[in-house]
Amino acid sequence: MTHSLRQATLTVLFAGAIATLAFDIFGQALSPLFGYAKLAPVGLAGATLKTLFGANPSGAAYLLHAFAGVVAYAAGWALIARPLQKAILPQLPWIVTAVVYGVFLWAFALYGMAHLVAGMKPFLGWSGITYVALWGHILYAVVAACVSEARGLSLTWAKSSHAPSLA
Repeated sequence: MTHSLRQATLTVLFAGAIATLAFDIFGQALSPLFGYAKLAPVGLAGATLKTLFGANPSGAAYLLHAFAGVVAYAAGWALIARPLQKAILPQLPWIVTAVVYGVFLWAFALYGMAHLVAGMKPFLGWSGITYVALWGHILYAVVAACVSEARGLSLTWAKSSHAPSLA
């Protein structure tokens, strides 16, 4: 692994870890502390595992939530959202892209996973948890993007390929 690839990988993992921590603190501590709904991402992960595999072994849902936050969603920012935005709208501030990415993550989680996979009501029935989840996913994306930008992560879509490359 080259130095720049190692740095990019560590940045994605660090950004994902900090963003997941922000998401969990907001959704599971601050939101209920101020009288709003409490997020249950591990519960959603467990329902997803149960639907897909017929079982939810102890600890598996937590691992799925951690993997999604630390690795998958952060990699989605670094490998898809930000490079695509740079290719299409290079003048757009990264924070605008991050907010849009957060809304995308929210729709993926609450419609794609909760409804289409786990069989729950779309967007969890537009209850209080729906809006806490929206703000939580936006916070996640902004934090992940901020960490990535602060650490100088810059992946761009190469003109001759269909995959992002280190700039």
